[in-house]
Amino acid sequence: MTETPARLPTARPTGCPFDPPAELAGLRERGPLTRMVFPDGHLGWLATGYAAVRTVLSDPRFSHRNDRRHWPLADIGQGLPPIPGDMLHIDRPEHTRYRRLLSGRFTTRRMRRYTRVIERIVADRLDDMERRGGPVSLVEVFARPVPMLSVCELLGVPPGDRDRFQPPTTEEIPTTFVDMGFTDMQDYFRGLIAAKRAAPTGDLLSDLATSELTDEELSGLAAIMLMAGVESTSSMLTLGTFALLTHPDQLASLRAEPDLADRAVEELMRYLSVIHTGSRGALEDVELAGQVVRAGETVAVSLQSANRDPARFADPDTLDLHRDAAGHLGFGYGVHPCLGKQLARIEMRAAFPALFTRFPTLRLAEPAEDVEVRDPSQNVHGVQRLLVTW
Repeated sequence: MTETPARLPTARPTGCPFDPPAELAGLRERGPLTRMVFPDGHLGWLATGYAAVRTVLSDPRFSHRNDRRHWPLADIGQGLPPIPGDMLHIDRPEHTRYRRLLSGRFTTRRMRRYTRVIERIVADRLDDMERRGGPVSLVEVFARPVPMLSVCELLGVPPGDRDRFQPPTTEEIPTTFVDMGFTDMQDYFRGLIAAKRAAPTGDLLSDLATSELTDEELSGLAAIMLMAGVESTSSMLTLGTFALLTHPDQLASLRAEPDLADRAVEELMRYLSVIHTGSRGALEDVELAGQVVRAGETVAVSLQSANRDPARFADPDTLDLHRDAAGHLGFGYGVHPCLGKQLARIEMRAAFPALFTRFPTLRLAEPAEDVEVRDPSQNVHGVQRLLVTW
């Protein structure tokens, strides 16, 4: 008897914004690869097992182009071809060209040069937070500005221009971090690139301005780096703080053991999986987990399910900052790992300990169950705002 294809579960357990939808575990137990009906009616697959997800992410026979895959979270069908500079949604050999140009500029050693700069940014934001006094929205005053200012520093955005990437203060925090349209961001970066060519300032854009990339590619790449680098890290800082405040034993360990920061970041990435679901389109027939994925079929990959797979991580539903979470898929894997993962790690390693050291009595200013989570159709999981006080 043929099983009825599944639909992607999106509803999280009531009152627990950290755990994936409970139905994902049942699907994973049934098998690492399940037939799935996508929101637009496409009949494809859902990979929930760690090994299957990792295989899809690393096999070049699966495409990351929007126009070759279906979207698993909303009824938008297949997307448009990638714009110039969008290295996130292209395949080899175009992706290899971008990766070759950029990988040497994002090494661990090079990113560590920004550690002191990022520590200063974190300290400045904590100063502002202290001046305001609680309660404050952590998203608005800390979790969003830290990565925004860090990426601006990396790109070489002049300090006087950085406020344009920060939405105005409001009670309702926008779903996305930036109040500009993507086209506006590209227009801004075109002008900045021209300025960097005329007078280099020793930053990433000045460096890339001498490469083979065109102005269209550079402006698109800069806009995407800013949007992708801020959105995900902001969510991690907010949701990670929320998780630590509601797991006091783990927070106590972080406070007592400063050297635990590295492991804490990796475990929070695994446990929270803010980039929770993606998809890839099969370019040819591929045998995967005992099934044949036909050319043209899309495989949805549940990173949150893979990161909670007991076949890979013992007691996976427990937040354990002492765990060795190496191998988690929070930064992706394979062909399209997160380019800025080292920068994001530095930001989180600086931010979490500093936040809880500066405010040792930090606590939620509203009941945990009242914290509003984002719409599940969004690819970055998080909360709309997090009111804290001390």
